[in-house]
Amino acid sequence: MRLGLFHWVTPNQLTLARILSIPLILWLITFNRPVTNEIAWGVFFFACLTDWWDGLLARARGEVSRLGKLLDPVADKMLVMSTLVMLVSMGRAEAIPTILIMMREFLITGLRAVAAADGKVIAAEQGAKYKAIMQMVATGTLILDHNPYSIPADVLGRWFLYISTFWTLWTGAKYFWQFLKAAPGR
Repeated sequence: MRLGLFHWVTPNQLTLARILSIPLILWLITFNRPVTNEIAWGVFFFACLTDWWDGLLARARGEVSRLGKLLDPVADKMLVMSTLVMLVSMGRAEAIPTILIMMREFLITGLRAVAAADGKVIAAEQGAKYKAIMQMVATGTLILDHNPYSIPADVLGRWFLYISTFWTLWTGAKYFWQFLKAAPGR
């Protein structure tokens, strides 16, 4: 596989870049101006792409690491959750779907930790990958908050947030079902 410009970048560096982009995104959002929102969206979009790039590089190079397995999903949650919390504080996102998404993320992380302590692995499903994408699309659209190119980003973002919340809860229920099936007597 030809990786072009990324021959000098490691997957863990991309994950770290995603984490380090969060303060910049949050700072830009606080200005709440179309130009800073668009720059914040661009940084957020690039950070979301690093989620795809780091996995691609890790698999292509055989550089899957324990640190990467820990940081990659945590980085995604940090990126989306911190941005959503900032947007809720500014009245640009709804609190209830944001809280439901956060609760699901904490519960599933805890569930996976319990399963791991029992020597079981609850692998990420394809639906969970779509969940992450839906959350990122909703959050990114809410960052814009204005109507660029006559597209009502604020309205679309709220709809996307509710849709991603439903999908987030659905995949969370599937994880619980998988856990209960694997651990009879709980």
